[in-house]
Amino acid sequence: MKKLLWTSLLITVSSVAISQTENDTTSMKLESLTPNIMVNDVNETLDYYTNVLGFNLVDTNPTSGEFEWGYVMLNSVGLMFQEEKSLKTEYPELKDLEVGGALTLYVRVENINDLFENIKDQVTIVKPMNTTFYGTNEFAIMDVNGFILTFSETPNE
Repeated sequence: MKKLLWTSLLITVSSVAISQTENDTTSMKLESLTPNIMVNDVNETLDYYTNVLGFNLVDTNPTSGEFEWGYVMLNSVGLMFQEEKSLKTEYPELKDLEVGGALTLYVRVENINDLFENIKDQVTIVKPMNTTFYGTNEFAIMDVNGFILTFSETPNE
């Protein structure tokens, strides 16, 4: 009887553990998120992100000339940009989509006022510096491809 009870208990515990593992997404560990964004002109985009916004160029394909793909990073934020034809060849499901719009990037920053002052005359501001109802200071710009980047800082963080 004890053996049957232990076997039943073991099967029940195992079933619960397997069920929780299969349905529990908290056991999944995400390590990073780097958007790969479709653009018309990778060279122009990389120039904008490096020279205007201060990102560092990490990699390109090819290594020189007219790029099909490029990767920039600033601190822990990375972005990849891929030329429209190249990306649509890789993912035919994107064939009917256009570059730009319908994507906003929300970027947490430190020293938002300094950032704003440093770039305000070089970018298209679509939302001026403001304090939101949830207490953050934010402003938003539109990049050279029509994507919106909202920069945000929570005071006293």
